[in-house]
Amino acid sequence: MATVELRGLVRVFADGTRVGPIDLRIEDGELVTLLGPSGSGKTTTLRMIAGFIEVDQGSILFDSEEVVRVPTRERNIGMVFQSVALFPNMTVYQNIAFGPDMAEWTHERTVARVEELADLLDIRPLLMRRINEISGGEAQRVALARALAKQPELLLLDEPLSALDPQLRERLQTEIRRIQKKLGITTIYVTHSQDEAFAISDRVAIIQDGRVVQVGTPEEIYDCPANEFVARFLGSGNVLEGVVKEGQQGKTVINISGVEIPNRANMKLGDRLKLSIKPEDITISTENTSNSARGEVISIIPQVGSFKITIDFEGIQIIALTYDESLVTKLRENDERAVYFSFISDSVVILNN
Repeated sequence: MATVELRGLVRVFADGTRVGPIDLRIEDGELVTLLGPSGSGKTTTLRMIAGFIEVDQGSILFDSEEVVRVPTRERNIGMVFQSVALFPNMTVYQNIAFGPDMAEWTHERTVARVEELADLLDIRPLLMRRINEISGGEAQRVALARALAKQPELLLLDEPLSALDPQLRERLQTEIRRIQKKLGITTIYVTHSQDEAFAISDRVAIIQDGRVVQVGTPEEIYDCPANEFVARFLGSGNVLEGVVKEGQQGKTVINISGVEIPNRANMKLGDRLKLSIKPEDITISTENTSNSARGEVISIIPQVGSFKITIDFEGIQIIALTYDESLVTKLRENDERAVYFSFISDSVVILNN
């Protein structure tokens, strides 16, 4: 398989839109997801790697070899698009066999490869069907099999599940991860869905305005967003402002509208900063406690095993999670909708902006 390295990759379009510079390394056998909002440059980056879009500056290295000027057909990649782009006039078998046939594989080798992938993707009963005779989920499996048929060193997936319903999308996420691990193929996946990225990735690269702003495992990115954009985009943190003030015994603290946490950033008195606080790290109560703030409950939404509580705090919406059903009952019975909350200070992330 392949190691992929992007060095200062840039594309500037005629309207002035710029993607890059992109610097990123994907290790051999790794699945890395490019995650970001629409228009952030994810698909453009993927298409530069594939050779579909010309590179204005920078390098693309496959196993330390420059491929910027190498035609797409010679890069030994497989690609699955959002629209599966299968050949409607062919059977499932013919679609999967198309690449090997074009590469003039022997008939026996092609048949063996198609059957191997059909078993791996659980689509053997579909091999003789036409494309208009299979479902959307089955079509995505066929598209993946076709992309893998020529045994590529690199697999590129451009939002392949976005058109599917949520239950099917979740099931195919698991299948893609299983197959990628089984084959050990280096994979770059594009999506705007945090859930999808976190479910399948070894690492995630967050893209903002054409640049990679953070790379890490799903756990690292969720627990420690690099900046306000990442925290807000992922929804992993409530973004609040704090100011450094003098606390008890002359020690400085970060004051967040009355709630104080230790000044772990060693900032000076009067300095202002932004912080990210995960919903599960907010402690809520119906009673006022020391170092807590008062808010008003806007909504309570049941989730699997927990409750998502939205609180209005001085015009800012704060999201908290609780697993305490008795607390939720009290909040619903409280006509004033008042709630008190505090933070687990060790889990507060000071953001770089």
